[in-house]
Amino acid sequence: MSIEQLPSGGMVITGEHIELYRLLSLRGRLQLEIKGIRFSQSTSAALKKLYGWKGNKEKILEQLEERIRTQFPGALA
Repeated sequence: MSIEQLPSGGMVITGEHIELYRLLSLRGRLQLEIKGIRFSQSTSAALKKLYGWKGNKEKILEQLEERIRTQFPGALA
């Protein structure tokens, strides 16, 4: 992942890895939803709308992880 650490303690994600970071963030939110945490906007509903996926939250998580594995081999160890 192309990550630059800033002197102030922040970080900057650059290049093609911006999409990977976004997908991993969505994965984390969806995992929290599966455990029962609620967000103002459903992550699973947003992914269904964005990619046209169908199924429950667990099925959506499987599809998301498959997309990450396909698009970014080795990102999910």
